[in-house]
Amino acid sequence: MKPRVMILLGSASDFGVAEKAIDILETLKIPYDVKVASAHRTHEKVKKIVMKATDDGMEVFIGIAGLSAHLPGMIAANTHKPVVGVPVDVKLGGLDALFASAQMPFGAPVATVGIDRGENAALFAAQIIGIHDEDVRKRVSSMRASFFEKVSADEKNLLEMIKGDYYSPQLDIPQDELKNEDLSKEKVPGEIEGLDVAIIAGSYSDIKVAKRTTNFLDKMDVNYDFSVVSPVRYPKRFEEYLKKVKSAKLFIAITGLSAHVTGAIVAYTEKPVIGVPCSIRLDGMDSLLSMINMPPGVPVGTLGIDNGGNAAIIAGEMLGITDKSIERDIRKFKGNIECTQ
Repeated sequence: MKPRVMILLGSASDFGVAEKAIDILETLKIPYDVKVASAHRTHEKVKKIVMKATDDGMEVFIGIAGLSAHLPGMIAANTHKPVVGVPVDVKLGGLDALFASAQMPFGAPVATVGIDRGENAALFAAQIIGIHDEDVRKRVSSMRASFFEKVSADEKNLLEMIKGDYYSPQLDIPQDELKNEDLSKEKVPGEIEGLDVAIIAGSYSDIKVAKRTTNFLDKMDVNYDFSVVSPVRYPKRFEEYLKKVKSAKLFIAITGLSAHVTGAIVAYTEKPVIGVPCSIRLDGMDSLLSMINMPPGVPVGTLGIDNGGNAAIIAGEMLGITDKSIERDIRKFKGNIECTQ
């Protein structure tokens, strides 16, 4: 089998986090390879592995590292394929690794998931591959459906433990009515077909960051739709818009504050969701942390604060796996990044 995902560990001590990723890839039947290489102690090894794997057709890289986690960034510096970063909790609760992975400079994006969330990295990699592979996409969908059954079983066990005198259950809704709606089943009025990217900003204050994204998507001739709609202020309108753009291959959410836009999107779609936190308050720290630390099974590939340009670059890397025109644009751009900033 030819591997489609390369997992790189900064240290053998990170293998516990890598095992979570491996379990997901095994379940989804996606071939993978695993290597151990340090960005600082064996930098040439990292470079050679990444370049060789890229030339051999590797589709996605996962970099797992703690401390000053430069490994995902070094991978991104040496490939035009999408890179997913997993910060590991070694010191400081893993925040040092999280910032090192997410806060990459323009031109070298790393889609970072939550601290120690190896399973989310693998699921995000599968979603990327699923853009181009219907069989993988179906297996991801089945995995997502299994989460409902697990939550239902957990709820049943929990409620059986409640013995309070005033516990008064009233709602009795059939389980089938509680399942997430399958957005792929039917056409909706005004649905946009053949869409590459759907971009959603949570507020008009996020438009400046969003323009950075759309500018670079324009340069790559990527087909996108852009809307400003809040799932908190206008939940019905938000849901209607998601149905309208459900054909999109991937989503980019650009939002500040408590960053509910990303969470609302991943609740409705099994496509990759790229998150760009915006610095509305607290220098964007609130948005970054609420966006990146998603629970298992619902990953958001989070980029650096206000870095809308990197959202376009990594979207191009995902689409470029099979689109040679976009791949050429990405390779040309990353090869000339120094003179284009």
